[in-house]
Amino acid sequence: MKSYVVIGLGRFGAEIATKLYECGEEVLAIDNDEQLVDKIADRVTRAVSADARDRDVLESLGVGSFERAIVAVGSDLAASAMITMNLKALKVDYIICKAHDDTYRDILVKLGADQVIIPEREVADRLALGMTHAGVMEYIELSDEYGIVEIEPPENWIGKTIRTLELRSRYGANVVALRQDERISIPPDVDAEIDEKTKLVILASYQVIEELKK
Repeated sequence: MKSYVVIGLGRFGAEIATKLYECGEEVLAIDNDEQLVDKIADRVTRAVSADARDRDVLESLGVGSFERAIVAVGSDLAASAMITMNLKALKVDYIICKAHDDTYRDILVKLGADQVIIPEREVADRLALGMTHAGVMEYIELSDEYGIVEIEPPENWIGKTIRTLELRSRYGANVVALRQDERISIPPDVDAEIDEKTKLVILASYQVIEELKK
């Protein structure tokens, strides 16, 4: 079991923290927003509302003893930089940062980040891979509001077409591809009949995605 500290509990950070915990890892989740901390408290080892820009605060939480740190504070470069420097000073073995663009990435690397993730680029790579390899793509985060998910059609969709379902006008959901076994249709045929073997790749807000999955 490895130990992780995840700093920043937006959708990106919260998703990583809960997935790591589900995999059996020790996870300390930190954010200065108490509401975000409360939402994740029962899905990680420990969740704390604190200002990670304060080195003394991180030290009091024992962050220096963690093997890996993930800095996921979004597009705030100043905060990311300060937190990264604090983690280096506390001798955290491996630091992963989320960056907004290449400029942010270069700065964070110079400050000591071992790995920097640019989510939009990761999304593009995963989307291309998911579209061409059956079973690879399950969920991709595009932003704090929108994502792409592959779902099986509900029973009441069987025998209908994308056109007749009117998913865009009714839900604001866009079907970007259809998958049948290893065959991918991009763009999808809006008049193709959906059967039990069809999977739909849908781009929508997270709220709509949850509604459709239900």
